[in-house]
Amino acid sequence: MPRLLLSSSLTLTLALSAAGGDWPQFRGPTVSGISTEKGLPTKWSAKDGLAWKTEMPGAGTSSPVFIGDRIFITCYSGYNVPGQPRGQQSDLRRHLLALDRKTGKIVWNKAVEAKLPEQETIRDSHGYASSTPAVDSERVYCFFGKSGVVAFDHTGKQLWQADVGERINGWGSASSPVLYGDLVIVNASVESDSLFAFDKKTGKEKWRAKGIRESWNTPVVVKNKDGKDELIVAIQGKILAFNPTTGTALWNCATDIRWYMVPSIVAHDGIVYAIGGRSGVAALAVRTGGKGDVTKTHRVWTGNKGSNVSSPVFHDKHLYFMNDNSGTAFCLEAATGKVVYEERVPRAGQVYASSLLADGKIYYVSRDGRTFVVAAKPEFDLIETNDLRDGSLFHATPVAIDGKLFIRSDKFLYCLEKK
Repeated sequence: MPRLLLSSSLTLTLALSAAGGDWPQFRGPTVSGISTEKGLPTKWSAKDGLAWKTEMPGAGTSSPVFIGDRIFITCYSGYNVPGQPRGQQSDLRRHLLALDRKTGKIVWNKAVEAKLPEQETIRDSHGYASSTPAVDSERVYCFFGKSGVVAFDHTGKQLWQADVGERINGWGSASSPVLYGDLVIVNASVESDSLFAFDKKTGKEKWRAKGIRESWNTPVVVKNKDGKDELIVAIQGKILAFNPTTGTALWNCATDIRWYMVPSIVAHDGIVYAIGGRSGVAALAVRTGGKGDVTKTHRVWTGNKGSNVSSPVFHDKHLYFMNDNSGTAFCLEAATGKVVYEERVPRAGQVYASSLLADGKIYYVSRDGRTFVVAAKPEFDLIETNDLRDGSLFHATPVAIDGKLFIRSDKFLYCLEKK
C-alpha cells in the first residue's frame, strides 16, 4: 500500500498563477505544479529569508491554497498527532484554517468532528488531513476521507457535507478535490472505489463512476486533440478518462505498472504522462482523444524510471521528478521516455512532496525539511540545498505565489522571500 501522497479545465492558462493571482487547488490552477512567479528565493534557512512562519494548531500534509486576501489550509488534532499523546478517536478533529495572506496570522479556525470509527493508525505519519482544499470566489471545499466532502463559505460557515463511503485504509486518504464548472470532483478510491461529482452549491451528487481501485492521485482535466475536456485519473494497472460533466467513461489504457497509483498525472499538448510504482514499468505517456481500450493505439511509450509517491512536472519537452525513496532526481525526454539524467542528490533521503516548477527552477522538498533547488534544464545542476528542519515531517507540496515560496510541515507554515 502507498505512503501518500483540484482543478479546472486546462482552458485556464498558467497566467492564473502569475504574481497577484490565486492558487486555488493542489498544484495550482491546472494541477500541473507550475508557477509563473519570478524573483523567488533560492537560498534560505530558519533564520534567513523567512518572511513569517505560523504555528499550526495540528498536524497535516495538505498544501495551502490562496484566493483574495486569504490562505486556506487544513490540519487535524486530538488523535495520533506526531509528538503528542495518542489520545482518543472521539477527540479527533479536522480543522480548516483561514490565514491572512500577507502576515500569516490565523483569522479563523473551523473544527469538524470525525465520522467514527476512523483508521487507528496512519502509516508514515501521514495523518488525517492529507487532502489539499479547493477554493473559489464563494466557497472552500475540503475532503476528509470517510468524514466526507465539506463545503464552507469564506467566513468559516459550513454549507454542506457529502458522503463518499465508509472504508478506511492504513495509508489514509490523500486525493484532493477538483473544481470543474459547477462541480466538485473527488477521487474516493479508498472510501468506495468511486469517483464522485457534486454540485458546488448544494453538495448534491451529480454523477458517480465505479471501479476506481488502488488510486490515491488527484484527477486532472485536460483537452484532447478535438478541444474537448477529459477527466483523467490513474488506477492500479490503468489510466482512465471520463467526460467531466457526465462521468461517462471515454477510454482506458493499460499502464503495465503493477502497483497502486499515487503520483498525479501531468499533461501537455493532448498527451498525459503518469509515473508510479517501485519496480518494472514505472512511467508512460498516452495520447488523449481515444475510445475504449487505447493501449495499442494511443500509448506512446513506457519506461522503468518513476516514483511511488511524488508527482512530476513537464517543462520544455522534458519530465522532471524525484524518486520518493532513493532521493534520485530524474529528467526524461517527454517524446520518448528516454532518461536524460539520473542523479542521486546528497542528503535528499525520502521525498513525498510533489515537485514544483517556478522561475526556471524545480523545488523538491524532502520529508525531513530540506529543499533542493535544481535548474529546470536537461543537465543536472543543483543550485542550492536549504534546511528548515523543525523536528517534524514535511509531506506537503510547496507553493510559489506572490513572489514567495510557501512550505508546510507538521508544525508550521513557512513563508520565504528573496533577500
